[in-house]
Order: sequence, then C-alpha cells, then structure tokens
Amino acid sequence: MRALITRPRDDAEALVNELNAARVETFIEPLLNIASLPGALAKLDRVQAILLTSRNGARALAEETDQRDTPIYAVGGATADIARELGFIKVESAEGDSAALAQLVEDRLDPGDGALLHGSGTAVAGDLAGTLAAKGFTVRCEILYEVRPAIRLSAELQALLTNGALDGATFFSPRTAQTFVNLVNAAGLAPACR
Repeated sequence: MRALITRPRDDAEALVNELNAARVETFIEPLLNIASLPGALAKLDRVQAILLTSRNGARALAEETDQRDTPIYAVGGATADIARELGFIKVESAEGDSAALAQLVEDRLDPGDGALLHGSGTAVAGDLAGTLAAKGFTVRCEILYEVRPAIRLSAELQALLTNGALDGATFFSPRTAQTFVNLVNAAGLAPACR
C-alpha cells in the first residue's frame, strides 16, 4: 500500500513514520508551502505574552527573534511542543481551539500588564484578537508567514497517479484538498483519481 502525504515537509515526518511503521509506503508532495515573512515581527517590548495558533507560527517566530523568555500561549499541544523544541522557555497549551486559547489567556493574564502579540499566518481562523479585546486586552496581530499553494504537481506524482500507484491520499485542510483538485484538473488527471 502507498499513500500520498500532502503536508508541508516540516509537518509530514511524524505521519510518515507512523505509516511506515504500519507498513504503508509514503510519497510526500507538499501542496501548501510555508514561507516566513522576514522582518514581519515588531519589537517585543512591553508585550506580556505571545499567542500562537499554529506550529508554523512558532517556527516563523523563532526565525524572527532570539528572545525566548516571553511567555507563549499556544492553541494546542502540537504548537506548544514545537515552541518548546525551538527553545521557548515558558509555554502553556490551551489544548483546544482559539476560544480555548482566549479562555486560557483570560484566566492567566491581566489586561493591565501589557499587550499581547498574536503571531499568525495570512489566514486566521476565528477572532482571537476580537474575543480578547472584548475582555479588555490589547492584542497586536503580526503576520509572520504565508501559505503558498503549489503551482503544479511534480512529474513523479503525475506518474504515480497515471499508473494507479497510489492507494490513498491525506489532506489536513480544505485548502490542501482544493489545491489537489485544482492541480489534478489542470494536469488532466482527474480520471486517474477515480
């Protein structure tokens, strides 16, 4: 059995290891690529904490600053784990979604102690800043990275699809799935995916 893994390379490794352990061969073709935006981060002066809603946000933040002692509040365990791996010292996880993160921040922090910085990508789910602003917090939003869809399928993936050499595919977001559909249609390979 062979599966297509469409995650960005940095996020694909754990899944590849699990599938390989289950004797599933994998082929990695990232359909969304993460690009850090150099210079996007403003100074961290007078910021009491940084809010991260994705692993990519943690990676981009680490590229932008050497400062590792500002507290990090992460949306979930995977984001918190990456932040810790990147050397951030004080990391807490909300173990949920942006609503859970907002609740964690409200429970732990005081709006009068300074602004919060939300480091994110160009596309943000939920209204974390608005929710926290309604509770009296000042939230600075910094776009640290962007997600760029692939512009074509690799020749190797096209050959695998044409030859029926894939038994399944993984998609972790609607945007990834839509990118796959668009690229398959552009390559004239929709019949090969049936």
